[in-house]
Amino acid sequence: QVQVVESGGGLVQAGGSARLSCVASGRTSPYNVMAWFRQNSGQERQFVAAVSWDGGATVYADSVKGRFTISRDNAKKSASLQMNSLKPEDTAVYYCAYRVATTPPVTTPRGYDYWGQGTQVTVSS
Repeated sequence: QVQVVESGGGLVQAGGSARLSCVASGRTSPYNVMAWFRQNSGQERQFVAAVSWDGGATVYADSVKGRFTISRDNAKKSASLQMNSLKPEDTAVYYCAYRVATTPPVTTPRGYDYWGQGTQVTVSS
């Protein structure tokens, strides 16, 4: 089993920045994809960004391109999501996801095996 724990988030003003972090532990593999999704109550979980095991491939949702940056630190088994120019519509619970893979990142929730508990990001207008 792999445990995934997120941190960061909170209340941010529109136009501001926030940084989310995610750490994986347990039976991890060096070959993994880490991703961020977000979800609001009553809505489907939405893809935000993902990064390949070597950091060589990143994928972003159109809604966050140019504002969010995903990165990873394999030595720390972690991934981060730097969120700039935040908008009220970015408000959601953000989840870190993990899958063992060497293939390019996928953007569907079913493609990930392990999930964190989520961290709330609220952007005030």
